[in-house]
Amino acid sequence: MNEKARVSANYTESLWKFFASVKLTVVVLLTLAILSIVGTLIPQNQSPADYFHAFGPFLYQVLSVLDIFDMYHSWWFQFLIILLVVNIVVCSVERLRLTGKMIFTRSPKFNLNNYRRSKSRREFTVDAAAKPTAERYASLLTRSFRYCRVAAEGQGFAITAEKGRWTRLGVYGVHLSVVILLVGGLLGSISGFEGFASIPEGQSVDVIQLRNTGLQHQLPFSIRCDDFDVQFYETGAPKEFRSKLTIIEGGEPVLTKEIIVNDPLRYKGINIFQSSYGKMDADPHTLGVPEEIALNFKSAASGMIYKRTTVIGKAVKLPEGLGEFVVDGYDPDGKFRGMAIGPALTGTLTPPQGTPVPIVLAMKFPKFDMMRKGEVVISVASETIAPETKYYTGLQITRDPGVGVVYTGFILMILGCSVAFFMSHQQLVVELQPKGKKTVVLVSGKANKNKIGFQAKLGRLSDRLTELASHRE
Repeated sequence: MNEKARVSANYTESLWKFFASVKLTVVVLLTLAILSIVGTLIPQNQSPADYFHAFGPFLYQVLSVLDIFDMYHSWWFQFLIILLVVNIVVCSVERLRLTGKMIFTRSPKFNLNNYRRSKSRREFTVDAAAKPTAERYASLLTRSFRYCRVAAEGQGFAITAEKGRWTRLGVYGVHLSVVILLVGGLLGSISGFEGFASIPEGQSVDVIQLRNTGLQHQLPFSIRCDDFDVQFYETGAPKEFRSKLTIIEGGEPVLTKEIIVNDPLRYKGINIFQSSYGKMDADPHTLGVPEEIALNFKSAASGMIYKRTTVIGKAVKLPEGLGEFVVDGYDPDGKFRGMAIGPALTGTLTPPQGTPVPIVLAMKFPKFDMMRKGEVVISVASETIAPETKYYTGLQITRDPGVGVVYTGFILMILGCSVAFFMSHQQLVVELQPKGKKTVVLVSGKANKNKIGFQAKLGRLSDRLTELASHRE
């Protein structure tokens, strides 16, 4: 070998040892753990203004350059994941070299002396010849052990049996599942996206706004909002909102579905979730104000209901000496204590003697004012129709090509852990040596896991062998 080839071989060997080092695994895992703590303490994917306000101009620039605000998609975090993947693969291959001969050999070797000296061995004497007893034992053990051989040993016989050799691969299955999980995460981080789109009823979009980046992403198809519907509770809180969406590809509709929260539309690996909604225009001058307002006034004392017609700004005298009421304004996007209630009237109730009371009347909920529990309950009569409101639907649109890979990794991890923790590689030796007309039987074995349970199994097997030897055909 020339000098250049020798240097290359030494470099390759050093690089292999570096990636096969358990110390590298510990360092990378600790680094990822510390970075994950940082990612928890510093909220991810917030708006730049929030970060600027929280950290100031200098620290904001430093953390922004280091991609701390979106660290799970940063190049250096992805590099650490790749480094961990390579480290796990190389470590697994390195250790598989050591156990490969044991796992993949066709004829396992048994050192009988080690089994004879085992402290957990069982020894008993049977009143039967060695050869027929060995044949009976071998017939029994063949049913339970995949590998079973009978060989002459001195004047007697030695039966060697083995099963579960493949279970030593369980830990490598766990290693492989971790690699698959990490690869799935990388695929999602590199090739996936998350964005949002607001689509007015009857319109379509094919470009979305990526989350917290200000960038746009072109979709391979268009999304059209055919219809939007929202339902409210009596309190005015939104009960359910749904969108009827159509996917348009190549100028032709290919899929139509109504979506609600947690029931998305999925097409070509892209998920479309119902996330929000809003009104097209909150300006009452463009939406229109009811020209004539019909109100019902119910007296709490008499139970009588009085209907009055008015307009915004005009005071109405109430019967039974209940004072007067004036409609101050109309809000197409009304709110009550911060809660959206839809189109609403605002007004002021002035009792005969007392302080003026601000009133909010939700036009869609006639019993809304009953919560106030006043001497008079005011509601909007059915003759007053709120102007029609046009909505837009807010959609969250995501793509994560690593989801299927991650699910595969989880399934493999469950299988690998089941094998690694609950199954074992077991070896058994049954030696028979003649002693006069009787046979001395030694039963010994070992397992790489659950050794206490295996010793109990050896005890039950010894009892079974004793019984079998005493059986006469």
